[in-house]
Amino acid sequence: MQLIDRARGVLAGGCDSPVRSGWGIGAPMFVQEAARGAYAYDEEGRRYVDYIMAYGPLLFGHTHPSLMTGLDAIARHGFVWGCTHPQEIRLAERIRAVLPSMERMRFVTSGTEAMMSAIRVARAFTQRDRVLKFSGNYHGHFDLALIAAGASAADGSGGIPAGVRRDALVARYNDLASADELARGLEEQIAAIVVEPIALNMGLVPPADGFLEGLRERAHRWGALLIFDEVITWLRFGLRGAQGRLGVAPDLTALGKIMGGGAPIAAFGGREAVMAVLAPDGQTFTGGTHGGNPFGVAMAHRVLDLFESHPEYLTRMEQRAKSLADGIRTILERRGLAYAVVQQESVVDFKFRVGAASRDYDDARAADPAAYGSYYRAMLARGILLPPSQNEVMFVSTAHGDEDVRETLAAIEASFDVGQCGTSHDSKAKS
Repeated sequence: MQLIDRARGVLAGGCDSPVRSGWGIGAPMFVQEAARGAYAYDEEGRRYVDYIMAYGPLLFGHTHPSLMTGLDAIARHGFVWGCTHPQEIRLAERIRAVLPSMERMRFVTSGTEAMMSAIRVARAFTQRDRVLKFSGNYHGHFDLALIAAGASAADGSGGIPAGVRRDALVARYNDLASADELARGLEEQIAAIVVEPIALNMGLVPPADGFLEGLRERAHRWGALLIFDEVITWLRFGLRGAQGRLGVAPDLTALGKIMGGGAPIAAFGGREAVMAVLAPDGQTFTGGTHGGNPFGVAMAHRVLDLFESHPEYLTRMEQRAKSLADGIRTILERRGLAYAVVQQESVVDFKFRVGAASRDYDDARAADPAAYGSYYRAMLARGILLPPSQNEVMFVSTAHGDEDVRETLAAIEASFDVGQCGTSHDSKAKS
């Protein structure tokens, strides 16, 4: 508690991102001292199996040797130059080769910047202001993105001007009728439809059949642009991302720090004609001293080298995630708990809510936060580090092994056996 008190004495709220504080589930803040492989360590040196994985980008776990060896050699060339350089060009070429929808792109340092910039480009290209987005999708912490956002930002929309709120049309995920109702009469004012192609910030919510195709068709018909937020999904769902996996090409795409193994590098890009609105070719400005910085670019090349040389990694992570999900289902079924466990690729999720898997944010918000808070604390006491928010998911990395899965399932068993996971969703009474 001494470190938490010290943090609160100098950091606003004791943290740099609200989810870390544990405020949403009534849990104390976890203070991490170190990390290695699949494990996080607290200030006392206790080891925890880590399923936060920096909220997604650590595909290879913490401190993978291929990413951490020889960092001095990279740093020796400088962290930031302020000039375009050959490796930046080569990285863009590598990304375009696997994401052909990104005909032209720019590098930034965060997913927030990438999404903010993509929306500005869409507005400049279409000469329109309104944006259709979906409740429970999280696109960063700029003003427009925080309206009805998922992740830990659900109630964090203070300070957003009324004009920004007027420009946002917030529809229900997986519900084309909801989008149509909101857009009716406003079609020619909508600059962009912005969406997580696979939602991962209200738990794991896959797109319903025809949903993304329907958005693609509406964007074309309305004269708007379709923007995919692949900040989490690219690489975690393969080199071609969710768009390649699902066969729907957006007009603009945002990528995040997963490309640099967690290093601060991100990107946005899309069709050549759309990106041509950017200065110096056009009149729209985006920029930043750290965009395409040599250190972040070098880390991104290392990530792609590792990913491309080990295609078996995706399969390995998926198998571990499937074992984890199957084990959780067995534990819940044995107790008559009718909670849906969902798993896709290396992502696992379940909510303290009886019934089918979530299709939208209304479903996700119906889950019991107190029960999850009890579960989180019980698991933490047993050496398992989960995200301190029920809107987040469990991320499996290549560093997680079979023994980690067994340890996790044993902790879940024990947590439920001693009644430490809340009582408001007594299974048989509600199923």
